[in-house]
Amino acid sequence: MLKRALLVLGLCAASWLPVAATAEENAAASEPLNWQNWRPGNSVSDLPSLQRGAHNFMAYCNGCHALQYERYQRLADDLKIPLPVVEASLLPPGSNPLDYITSAMPSDDAQNWLGKAPPDLSLIARSKGTTYLYQYLKTFYADPKSPTGSNNLAYPSTAMPAVLSSLEGVKQAAFRTVGDDKIFQNFQTTVPGTLTPVQYDDFVRDTVNFLDYVSEPAQVGRRLLGKWVVAFLLLLTVLSYQLKKEYWKDVH
Repeated sequence: MLKRALLVLGLCAASWLPVAATAEENAAASEPLNWQNWRPGNSVSDLPSLQRGAHNFMAYCNGCHALQYERYQRLADDLKIPLPVVEASLLPPGSNPLDYITSAMPSDDAQNWLGKAPPDLSLIARSKGTTYLYQYLKTFYADPKSPTGSNNLAYPSTAMPAVLSSLEGVKQAAFRTVGDDKIFQNFQTTVPGTLTPVQYDDFVRDTVNFLDYVSEPAQVGRRLLGKWVVAFLLLLTVLSYQLKKEYWKDVH
């Protein structure tokens, strides 16, 4: 009888284990994705990241977007990219290193194709912030009701299609209805991209970091110079204090 009781208890416990695991998985899957707290976390002093970001921009963004205040020569100098490499990898045929970075898409065609000409991105990081750009590039999802077939959480009804879906993959967005509001829950990848989630995250970080640099190219040198200025001021403070002590040592 004791053996039979133990066997029954074992079978009951085994039958409950999958149910408990499934319940935990469903609870995890229903956890809302807090995408508003995503942050890029890169620094414009990270030259390798800026170099990768420049390549990313020219390969995936420059077809529609320009950087009208940035010259190829300035980019090469600031990012320590040899000019022959810039001419071979980044410079369009027939362009000069002293040219500004323009888009190959005519604005009239862009207006007809997309309904709105893609904006110049020279100052986008200054006007919108790097956090917004990072979240924007990571929250595209498939939307059959949209003219472009996609939508975005950071910028709903954006005119820009999900041009990076070949890298990230195609995602479906799950929403729940609360009253008259639709609240985002999470994403589910339906078609995988060529990059893993970690690789795509690095891709976006580098691209946003590059746009941050473009918004103020002098900031790399300014921040480097700022360290020396602060060090000089600290040294001057110490010397001034010692000089004050020397002047006032005989004053009672």
